Amino acid sequence: MSVKVDPNLMKDLEAFGLKDANKCMQCGNCTAVCPLSEQDNTFPRRLIKYAQMGLTDKILKSPEPWLCYYCGDCSDTCPRGAEPGETMMAMRRYLTSRYDWTGFSRKFYTSEIFEIVAVAIVAILIGLALWIFHASNPNMEHAHLNSVWPASAIEIADLVMAAVLTILLLSNTYRCFSFIMGDLKFKIPLGIYIRNGWELVTHFITQKRFGDCTDKMQWFVHLLIMTGYSTVFMLVAVFLAGGLHVVGLSWEGIMFQRDVIYPILHPMRLLGYYATFAILYGTTYAIIGRLKKSKAPYKSSHGTDWMFLILLQLTTLTGIFIHFTRLLDWPLTTYILYVIHLMVAVPMLVLEVPFAKWAHLAFRPVAVFLVKVKEAYKKELEQFA
Repeated sequence: MSVKVDPNLMKDLEAFGLKDANKCMQCGNCTAVCPLSEQDNTFPRRLIKYAQMGLTDKILKSPEPWLCYYCGDCSDTCPRGAEPGETMMAMRRYLTSRYDWTGFSRKFYTSEIFEIVAVAIVAILIGLALWIFHASNPNMEHAHLNSVWPASAIEIADLVMAAVLTILLLSNTYRCFSFIMGDLKFKIPLGIYIRNGWELVTHFITQKRFGDCTDKMQWFVHLLIMTGYSTVFMLVAVFLAGGLHVVGLSWEGIMFQRDVIYPILHPMRLLGYYATFAILYGTTYAIIGRLKKSKAPYKSSHGTDWMFLILLQLTTLTGIFIHFTRLLDWPLTTYILYVIHLMVAVPMLVLEVPFAKWAHLAFRPVAVFLVKVKEAYKKELEQFA
């Protein structure tokens, strides 16, 4: 069987943040110390070898970059300073760009100027749209968002955005599935996929493989950020929009516009408080760590890492400010903060969910799930051999 070699692969990976991989002498120390490396999925060593040899197709078919959570043990113990953990991170960025059929992700990851301009353009467009389509006679006596931007219009815009993001993310996730499974995707019986479906749900919710790493704090912070963001997303897009009539809430209490202030112990308010704490704690910990370069995962920060943390924290902080100005019943301040809030939140959703960091929330559990599917299929073949 012929093997294609890409002599430009290492240079290409460098554009995604690859550093010092040529220092690797294949001693295998990184694989030996990794608590997640397994017999059939030996990383990071094997992936570094693929990069050194220019084996692009091998990398595209590999689930290993997604099985790594970058606890940093491999980088801390590498005798050559080859930064194997950062190599795996660069490969996740590279794979995200290859899964994306639009080509936008590649530009987002390889050009900080493009990244900043893209965020700025989306933010400006959102700001202009809110300015152009605001009501002519907003309520200036009380903070009432729906008097400025009718909830029905926000609903339509949100549903359109949700539909577009869903299509992009699912199509990119299918490409992830196709690359990893290769010819097996149509050979493996559907029943095997179904029987192992719990792996997909479990790893998405708990990130439990990360809990097997030696640095438990990294898992905790990662889990806080993931569950905090997921809670907000579910409140906005599922429980509130999809379950509106079931729970008996008025439209004014949902989506980005919440003109109904729930009692302090209302489930929606408690979930909101948890999400706020989780995101603020997680992002603050990560930002401080990256500023201090306190551990291996924080020593080499890519531009998209900073953009992800900044947008997420600003979205949370502006949301908190809006909450207080509404409680104080300051209409103009609330309206201005609301515009700023959406100018931060929407670019984060539009750019991060299908094309960058948030897409990892889909690709990682899918990769773990597919590894289990392959293992189950292999065992089934052995039983009938």
